[in-house]
Amino acid sequence: MFLLWKYFALGFSALLPLINPLGSALIFLGLVGAAPIDIYRGLARRIAINTVIFFAVIELIGSYLLGFFGISLPIVQVSGGIVIAMIAWSLLNQPDSTPNPEKTAAAVPAVTPAEIDSLQQKAFYPFTFPITAGPGCIVVMLTLSVHTDQTTLEDKVLAHVGLFIAVIGLSALVYLCYAYAPKIARTISPATAHGILRVVAFILLCIGVQIAWNGLSDLLTPLLQK
Repeated sequence: MFLLWKYFALGFSALLPLINPLGSALIFLGLVGAAPIDIYRGLARRIAINTVIFFAVIELIGSYLLGFFGISLPIVQVSGGIVIAMIAWSLLNQPDSTPNPEKTAAAVPAVTPAEIDSLQQKAFYPFTFPITAGPGCIVVMLTLSVHTDQTTLEDKVLAHVGLFIAVIGLSALVYLCYAYAPKIARTISPATAHGILRVVAFILLCIGVQIAWNGLSDLLTPLLQK
């Protein structure tokens, strides 16, 4: 049992800063916009489930998939970092809106079925990947999965179960933050919310550039040493 909780703590602490449920909820709020709370809860539930499945697949067969397609971790870092940076850049350049309370209240019920369907189609991309679980999470999960190679089958199973419990706990936090993102935003002024969103988007941009740079450095180092 010690091994199980050891990998739970390791996985939870390593993935929490990357997933950042509260910060990601503000980005999620900016992308969804004015929508009924039921839409937010439905999307949050789907994103949380997608996150669990996403991490489970990466943990169990991620390294085999990369090997099968001949994709190295540095390539994943470069490609994923660019995607994250592009999304962050679009958020940074998103025009500010100062909503009128009456207009906003009237606009929320006016979400059309087509708009709801469009939001639901985005439940995996980009809401789950890369907004919630980005390339950095993939790299960390692949690294943790490699470290679960234990001497006995029982220890290996306990290590994987510990990581899986950590993923479930983080997905529960994602659900709570995403489902109540409008309420979280209403506790602060619109100007402050816009400011926080810009700061989070800038940090996300920096994370994307850093991930891409890490991958690019790994690709260029062997060439420079020749």
